[in-house]
Amino acid sequence: MFEIICGVDEAGRGPWAGPVCAGAVILDPQRPIPGLADSKKLSEARRDTLAIEIKAHAAAWAIGWASVEEIDRLNIRQANFLAMSRAVSGLAKRPTLALVDGKDPPPLGCRVTCIIGGDALEPAISAASILAKTARDAVMLELELAHPGYGFGKHKGYGVPVHMEALQRLGPCPAHRMSFRPVREAVKAA
Repeated sequence: MFEIICGVDEAGRGPWAGPVCAGAVILDPQRPIPGLADSKKLSEARRDTLAIEIKAHAAAWAIGWASVEEIDRLNIRQANFLAMSRAVSGLAKRPTLALVDGKDPPPLGCRVTCIIGGDALEPAISAASILAKTARDAVMLELELAHPGYGFGKHKGYGVPVHMEALQRLGPCPAHRMSFRPVREAVKAA
């Protein structure tokens, strides 16, 4: 049987604000994409360039999302699985095997192999990582405009000191994950 392999990775599991995003990519062996690597190790400009190349040269790609409301209702693990499932379901080709970054296998409707550190080891996962990161970063820039003062465009919703200061000063906005302890504690303190 001919194997159709997709790489799957997420961006935004740890932040206090914004959705979680997953990418799914089936690479075309006839159209290699040089420079694929863990998205966290690439500059923003390099990620943006590679995202364009991935979309142009991959055999199939898709992005899946889970909203802040879904994160709060389900928990981040289940919301992450939902985003991954949506990404894989969105592929133009149905994969027979999903290579997933990490150790926690999501239900994806095909065989799943988890690879710890896979975004640095497996090109299809690297490509998925890049698409997820660039898509989520773009959404966080939109949230910066919709909710000024939090710094979403810079820290992308992660729990850095400047974000904590803004959260304490302004209180949470609709983009914040109320199920995350620092956000809940900021509400209690207000």
